Amino acid sequence: MSLPSPLLADFPEQNSHVTHPVEPPTADRRPHRLTIHGDTRVDEYYWLRDREDPAVIRHLEAENDYTAAMMRHTEGLQQRLYREMVGRIQETDLSVPERIDEWYYYTRTEEGRQYPIFCRRHRSLDAPEEVALDQNLLAEGHDYFRLGALAPSPDHRLLAYSTDTTGAETYTLFVKDLVTGELLSERIDNTSYGVEWAEDNQTLFYTTMDETRRPYRLHRHRLGADPAADAIVYEEPDGSVLLSLGKTRSRAFILVDLSSHSSSEVRYLPAAEPEAPLRLMAPREPNVEYLVDHHDDRFFIVTNDGAPNFRLAEAPVSDPRKANWRTLIENNPAVKLDGVDAFRNHLVVYEREDALRHIRVLDLRTGAAHRVGFPEAVYTFRMTANPEFDTTTLRFVYMSLVTPNSVIDYDLDTRAWELRKQQEVKGGYDPSLYHTERAFAEAPDGTRIPLSLVYRTPLTRDGRRPLVLYGYGSYGSSYDPTFSSNAISLLDRGFVVAIAHIRGGEEMGRAWYEDGKLLRKRNTFTDFIAAAEFLLREGYTSRERLVINGGSAGGLLIGAVLNLRPELFRVAVAEVPFVDVVTTMLDESIPLTVIEYEEWGNPNDPAFYEYMKSYSPYDNVRAQAYPDMLVTAGLNDPRVAYWEPAKWVARLRTLRTAPTRLLLRTNMGAGHSGASGRYDYLREVAFKYAFILDALGLGS
Repeated sequence: MSLPSPLLADFPEQNSHVTHPVEPPTADRRPHRLTIHGDTRVDEYYWLRDREDPAVIRHLEAENDYTAAMMRHTEGLQQRLYREMVGRIQETDLSVPERIDEWYYYTRTEEGRQYPIFCRRHRSLDAPEEVALDQNLLAEGHDYFRLGALAPSPDHRLLAYSTDTTGAETYTLFVKDLVTGELLSERIDNTSYGVEWAEDNQTLFYTTMDETRRPYRLHRHRLGADPAADAIVYEEPDGSVLLSLGKTRSRAFILVDLSSHSSSEVRYLPAAEPEAPLRLMAPREPNVEYLVDHHDDRFFIVTNDGAPNFRLAEAPVSDPRKANWRTLIENNPAVKLDGVDAFRNHLVVYEREDALRHIRVLDLRTGAAHRVGFPEAVYTFRMTANPEFDTTTLRFVYMSLVTPNSVIDYDLDTRAWELRKQQEVKGGYDPSLYHTERAFAEAPDGTRIPLSLVYRTPLTRDGRRPLVLYGYGSYGSSYDPTFSSNAISLLDRGFVVAIAHIRGGEEMGRAWYEDGKLLRKRNTFTDFIAAAEFLLREGYTSRERLVINGGSAGGLLIGAVLNLRPELFRVAVAEVPFVDVVTTMLDESIPLTVIEYEEWGNPNDPAFYEYMKSYSPYDNVRAQAYPDMLVTAGLNDPRVAYWEPAKWVARLRTLRTAPTRLLLRTNMGAGHSGASGRYDYLREVAFKYAFILDALGLGS
């Protein structure tokens, strides 16, 4: 069957010239019917899955043409927003150098160029600069470019790196001689992110993917050898398990992590003995996870074995079997233990409590411990690589919704902060003009839902402010309150920006995640609705000015709450949204489907089928009024296939009862993350902001 074109009659004065292709009905375009558990689902847009069908590409391009026409009157606004955002960034900039052995590595950017340049200096910051890798040169001739691995060899003579030029997250691995500047003969396709050097400077370990794009094989490559003959060191047969690769900060061990959403195991080998067999630390068990770091004659192990919020244990390198694990930090129901970093004299422990991240420092010489103090009530941080083992300096990037990214060197002994660099926000940004706060909504079951908010002061809670509410709530991924210079374009137009820390993330501990997955997934959606109702009730905004935004699994969130409470919101933005849950989870040929069973459930089980069908956005579109909506997709997206948002928009066009704006924008040359270049990315943000402002009548 042919796909209904957008409701051009809604805006005839702007779009009467926009048409979609009308394809004649054919057998493969008639509604697709699938019966399972006695239930028949009819999918009238199933044919959009076939990207080899020219009609599918024509349809996506027609949708793009329609979106461009609908947004043509905002082109001036888009350009103003773009100029504002570019005007806030230091286009020619330099990162804080990070020392590894006798070398200082850093990145720099140049005005007008899309990608960072990876550089280094020897022994002194005053030494001549060496350009190790210029991503702008590698990106020439490609609409999309993304760097995967970037790993100097232990002797710093070689650089292993990998590139993706489609957005499909499939990388090609290269090795560059940093002395001569020449590429070696190595070219290894179909690699994933993981690449590590053995200590001999001649051996590389890397991972490759199966037909579902699951990293499942570990290979060992000797420089100069034919990659086709590379040894397969390990192959993971379980389709629900991902293989990832790492190296301890001590450089003593190569670590192979084998993880699903609910269990894990670690295998390892000495980095100085690349042909040694992998050793198993502890075999995987259902619902038991652990991760490992190394320190001298022991491993540190963070595990949820008998500890729902995780505990810290240690085990001897000589025999690290689970029977030898000795607990150092017990499980704390109020504090989630996220991970550790081991240094010569200190162990740095990362924690979560009350929807905030914390750093605890243990002195391995004395046993003394302290928490790092942070200056704001609502904040977050991200760790840098901290590649040196024998150091008393911990580097992290501190930020909040009002404080720009600040590179901090923290002395683990003296507890002193040194601000090495703060992100420059050009154009006269003054953080004192803005305020960030923490608030709590109440879910239908009485659970308190944290929210992080930022706005320009003063704020009068009279419902007149526009507000954008963000959310995610899946995979235990916490939506932390990070700084965005782009958001100033909204804040300075009166917006409140809010983040709902809903169940399905891990902001409040592991139980927060467990209460928002599988057969409790609907808590994620009702938490978000409760957050929106709180913001309305407390006068932060009104229904006529409330915008919601989420991407990927956060796009599922947007789709689900729109079906449940469409009247609550004025505008919705769903970026690469995972909205066709049942169809995708029934198709094991789709990348990551089997892995996702532990997050969403296996619909081959009737209980999970009925439950996910009850909230799947695509399956629950019905005849009702929906707000103005912008939906995005990536043609090469390996995580959420383009057809999910395309099908969802098509069904919405057919069933919605109000002539609101419904736009689909597909990036025909990118994947899940959208545009790769920094200027191209800002144009995408400007487009989104322009849609929001225009829909609220604030576009002038």
